Amino acid sequence: RIAMNRSLARCVTAVSLAVCGWGHAAAQAQSYPNKPIRFMVGYPAGGATDITARILSPKLSERLGQPVIVDNRSGGGGIVGVDSVAKAPPDGYLIGFGNLGMLAVNVSLLANLPYNPLTDLAPVTMAVKNPLILVANPSFPVKDVRDLVAFAKGKPGQLSYASSGSGTAHHLAGALLTLMAGIELVHVPYKGSNPAAVDLIGGQIPLAILDVATTRNFIKAGKMRALGTMGPKRSQLASDIPTISESGLSGFAAESWIGVIAPARTPPEIVRRLNSHLVAILESPDSREQLLAAGVEPSPSSPEEFGELIRSEISRWAKVIKAAKIEAN
Repeated sequence: RIAMNRSLARCVTAVSLAVCGWGHAAAQAQSYPNKPIRFMVGYPAGGATDITARILSPKLSERLGQPVIVDNRSGGGGIVGVDSVAKAPPDGYLIGFGNLGMLAVNVSLLANLPYNPLTDLAPVTMAVKNPLILVANPSFPVKDVRDLVAFAKGKPGQLSYASSGSGTAHHLAGALLTLMAGIELVHVPYKGSNPAAVDLIGGQIPLAILDVATTRNFIKAGKMRALGTMGPKRSQLASDIPTISESGLSGFAAESWIGVIAPARTPPEIVRRLNSHLVAILESPDSREQLLAAGVEPSPSSPEEFGELIRSEISRWAKVIKAAKIEAN
């Protein structure tokens, strides 16, 4: 009887703690937010992630009635910023941005990644897509992807393409292109898109995979030739340029994206509240205009849709990384 009483007491205590914990979380969510929120960006000011944060933060602040402060914490190619979100208290006061590399690619590239994107983070919403494009120097003798594939098959290992760096979405898109087309291109990583664009225009390298935002004015000026955008459908920023899938490599798709994340175990009510506000902001005409002008495409989602995207992208790019024998630089 004593043992039964002790067992019953433990059960009552466990239930009480669970109820108290639920009650605390519910109260926390109900009063949220009652102080400033930090919006973590894992890159320096000026890039696509930072610009997106600075467009969204004042609008989110207005809707929530609290300051939303952009906090640039760069390091490790964005890893430091995401890790700070993963290790923050799960109360909704530190949220941040994660992109394809941080949330899907690095899992397969880095053995010592300090966070697990599937267990240490809570997806809030997809925010924007940062469309990619394959471009050539105008003197390079190919007009489209069909030409490139035929030309490259005659010169295996002799053609090179520039990207914004090893392990980036640009690099992975190039690896997928070579695998699907059955060609051999030499990858030349640069420290960012701008120096890669400079060398492409100068003729130091014949091909590059860059952001549409980086290239569109150069393409209009005749300083670059567009061979195809790399998403599953035409970019809103370059609707006159066919996709690579349209241009001869059916089924090809590679996208760079940026989404909003919170620490794992953030109360679902807080995640839903953040999601509803951010989706409304991303769908508003003025935000859409600002984001497109900045070179990114608004692409809001539910938390569940964003979580499923992360899982599917981890699986997809792990196969590409293995097949292309890509290693961390």
